[in-house]
Amino acid sequence: MSALRQSASSSASEDDQRYAGMDEKKRKRMISNRESAKRSRMKKQKLIQDLTGEVSRLQGANKNIVAKIEETTERYAICATQNNVLRAQAMELTDRLRYLNDVINSTGLAVDVAADPLLKPLQTPCSMQPIASSGLFKF
Repeated sequence: MSALRQSASSSASEDDQRYAGMDEKKRKRMISNRESAKRSRMKKQKLIQDLTGEVSRLQGANKNIVAKIEETTERYAICATQNNVLRAQAMELTDRLRYLNDVINSTGLAVDVAADPLLKPLQTPCSMQPIASSGLFKF
């Protein structure tokens, strides 16, 4: 701190010696201008440091957002694949059901569908509830 005061006082004395022969008003204005320019440079330097810190913070936040987007995209791809598999399985089961219904109808057997809920899959014995699954169904 004292070194800073000494350098400030030595620069002030140098300024005084430099401008000793000038008009007092002009000398004070020039010294004031130098000090103002110095404050302006220091303010600009602080602003640059603040902006550099803000850039670093925003880059970190951007990396986090990009990572979340990539994770979400990956999860979406997995869900879309599982959905396609389930749709294919549903189509296969629908085709099998149609085939079995055709076999039953072509044999002429009278089957009491109301007595066996497995033979009438579109009528559910309980209320419809969503089914959660952690993996793929295997048939």
